[in-house]
Amino acid sequence: MSYELPTLDAKAAPVVSDSASSIVKVSLDDGSVEKASPVIVTQNSVFDDEVLAKHFVPPDNYEGKHRFDPDATWTEAEEKKLVRRIDFRIALFACLCFCALGLDRGNLSNALSDDFLKDLGMTTDDYNTGNTIFFVSFLCMEIPSQLISKRIGADRWVPMQMILWSIVAISQCKLTGKKTFWATRSLLGLLEGGFIPDMVLYLSYFYKGAELPLRLSWFWGSSVFINIVGALLASGILQLRGVHGWGGWQYLFMIEGVVTLAIGVFAFFYMPASPTQTIGLFRRQSWFTEREETILVTRVLRDDPTKSEMHNRQPITWNKFWRSLTDYDVAPLYVLGLMVFIPGSTIKAYFTLNMKELGFSTFDTNLLTIPGSFLSIWTLLALAWLSKYTGQRAIVASFNAIWQFPFYIALLTIPNDTSPWTKYAIYVLISMCPDCQAIIVGWTSQNSGSVRLRSVSASIYNMMCQLGSLISSNIYRTDDKPYYHRGNKVLLGLNVLNICLFYLAKLYYVKRNEYREKKWNAMTCEEKDNYLNTTKDKGNKRLDFRFAH
Repeated sequence: MSYELPTLDAKAAPVVSDSASSIVKVSLDDGSVEKASPVIVTQNSVFDDEVLAKHFVPPDNYEGKHRFDPDATWTEAEEKKLVRRIDFRIALFACLCFCALGLDRGNLSNALSDDFLKDLGMTTDDYNTGNTIFFVSFLCMEIPSQLISKRIGADRWVPMQMILWSIVAISQCKLTGKKTFWATRSLLGLLEGGFIPDMVLYLSYFYKGAELPLRLSWFWGSSVFINIVGALLASGILQLRGVHGWGGWQYLFMIEGVVTLAIGVFAFFYMPASPTQTIGLFRRQSWFTEREETILVTRVLRDDPTKSEMHNRQPITWNKFWRSLTDYDVAPLYVLGLMVFIPGSTIKAYFTLNMKELGFSTFDTNLLTIPGSFLSIWTLLALAWLSKYTGQRAIVASFNAIWQFPFYIALLTIPNDTSPWTKYAIYVLISMCPDCQAIIVGWTSQNSGSVRLRSVSASIYNMMCQLGSLISSNIYRTDDKPYYHRGNKVLLGLNVLNICLFYLAKLYYVKRNEYREKKWNAMTCEEKDNYLNTTKDKGNKRLDFRFAH
């Protein structure tokens, strides 16, 4: 995302940053270069131009207004130090919270390896129904959760969600059959729905648009990491089967639920509301000095001035909600969220069941999930780094689908009597495909162009992902066992479609930018100023807004 900016006048000399020494070199009119004080030169922004700047002044109710200074300067070392502190205190904590979500969502897959279905008298189709109920409930709560979060603040709502879903997760140790299983699936879906977009919006308060995808890759990487930890924990906890007459899966739900409950209680007292609101109930001093708060607020608003249009506890009106809901310019990203992750999600959801059907023991099955999960962390981080380095979203994200393509062909062409270890290797290679979730989520945030749309688009995008998960949970059917030839044909077809969708999304945004560029450049300076003064276009509907692709 960017805004079309005029060339700076002669008084604003071109500046080149020497990152190695943090010394700024200023190009003078005579062509010579003079070393100046070690200030960091932020990217060209609307605040560099008097005509544009007046249209983006933060409103008085914005929580960081008292720290915003468009003329502020700071050293490169200062900003890097602050970003590292935010990484440690905010991004790392967000990863911990996501681990809690992953632990409570992932332990069901581990429980399957402990005769979970047999103990409850359920079939694979009953299990699929439970997953469907979960995803439908999850979908129903996505937008309401985001609206609640925007009204009371993510720093309050996220811990409440975590505490409540942990209580339900613990109660799963007393499941008695498919009815209680379906009931807890519904409650977990309702309570976990909205958590991911809530956290994405929360992180956007602290990071610039180009910084967010990499941090989101840590966010999703932590989910993969906790899958590894969960598998190791499950391998040990499930050995408790028979103690006091309980199944191993009952101990698994109880113990891991208590862990996530503890994280939720900690989050309630830890999470700050914003960079300028870090003082809490048990934290009497701010994390940052006044100057550091100025840097944190100003750098984010210079990158995206629309982040000040709503304060962090301002509810979204129904009018704004409807405009966000009907915004067609982020629809290509919603389609990607719906379709892209269906093939990989199907393989991962049935990984443990497939391993059991191949003849592996409960203990071995849980350990066999680790290699693919571990390797996928590195491919995820590598893909996010490549996107940041190249500035490309669609092309880099498409590697997710391109990677999987040959392995679905392999699943369809290998003989049924192929060695279990060969089939396992194929499943691992699919599982370790580079996850592009962080790239698309950051892409959606950038192309929203306003806090109002960013709040809603994050929820709708995640709803599309969950709808895709709902579809993926019903591709492998009981009558297609044990080789799932029909299901794998569906996955191959979807994979080919996904490759095409990435490039169609890029084409859409390229053409939208070209259309706006032509109209904007045809206007005189007076016409541009009049447009900015009188237009009712907001966010990504403005002629000076450019979409990332």
